[in-house]
Amino acid sequence: MSGGLEGSVAVRLTVSGGTVRAAHVAVHRPTDVAAALRGKTVAEALRLMPLLFSVCGMAQGVAALSACEAALGLEPAPAHRTARSLLVLAETLASHAWNVFMDGPHRLGEPPDTQHLATLRAVTAGILPALYPARDHLRPGGGALQPNREALAVAAARLDAHVAQTVLGGVPFPVEIDGLAAWAEQGLTPAARLLRRALGAPGFGACAVAPLADRPADWFARRLAADPAFGARPHDDGAPAYTGPLARIADRPPVAEILERFGPGLAAHAVARLAELAGLPARIAELAEEVPPAGPGVERTPPGEGAGVVETARGRLAHWVRLEQGRIADYRTVAPTEWNFHPDGPLARGLAGAPADADLPERAGLLVAALDPCVAFAIDIGREG
Repeated sequence: MSGGLEGSVAVRLTVSGGTVRAAHVAVHRPTDVAAALRGKTVAEALRLMPLLFSVCGMAQGVAALSACEAALGLEPAPAHRTARSLLVLAETLASHAWNVFMDGPHRLGEPPDTQHLATLRAVTAGILPALYPARDHLRPGGGALQPNREALAVAAARLDAHVAQTVLGGVPFPVEIDGLAAWAEQGLTPAARLLRRALGAPGFGACAVAPLADRPADWFARRLAADPAFGARPHDDGAPAYTGPLARIADRPPVAEILERFGPGLAAHAVARLAELAGLPARIAELAEEVPPAGPGVERTPPGEGAGVVETARGRLAHWVRLEQGRIADYRTVAPTEWNFHPDGPLARGLAGAPADADLPERAGLLVAALDPCVAFAIDIGREG
């Protein structure tokens, strides 16, 4: 599930004496988005986003739209912000579903479940026309938002039923750690069987890297504008950080208990991703009831530059743009990949010092997938002495 500007991750582990002595993590992808966008109008740039980014395309588009609106001095109506959040949540659910039905079975040595994935994707795809019939959701200032409440309610109900049955096996997602372990051990679904493997080494990959703090768009704007290298080597005021489901729902059961007991390792990241998926249909239904019709937003003095921040399935994404005479003069992004696979980030620190036993390749792969199942990766293990 990678392509475009998403690239790949290379992990090299050096082991000696039964321990990983060093972990080198490198992201290989082009980060100069400006080269593709410079000189384009805002409308042209927004049309290019789905072609540049094949993963999290909706979130990329919304982040780009928000950055361009900030630079143009456009303040969309609150209803548009709600509708855009709904679209990103639908994409997040589809992305998590890909992990459950495609990547998870691959790691288990089982056939992929393309039928159930296609069903969920079809339902989530129907949310866009149920909000913006003209599909003009990326119009600066806001498109023609005309929510079809009946269609949205039906979609939310179908998502809830499908996740409950095909992901959870017809039982509620456990909210305490013993029940979660029992559910995983029972292995009713591929998601449960994969979690069973993660719970076999719950603290694997845990380290002292903290979650990315809740930074506003202006924080990203200042750093991306000041430092062209920030997008490739981001830091939270000098410190590495992780982003994604675990950073978002660390206080929810059973994630909080697992995090407290085992730290931010394999089990915590895997459980957080699955717990978020289990709760997304209800969140989608909640937002679908809130969004009213809306037209264009308010125009203010255009500052000429701005940033947009969106929480994607993989973590926090930020876009920054500078405009000159209505055209793209500079454009920079920082993606979840660069946070989670930073050379001194959660994967590198989490793997350093890990036991170098026969299970190391599988567990390292599970940890990479728990941090970001959408990125292609290769793990190379070398031995000293």
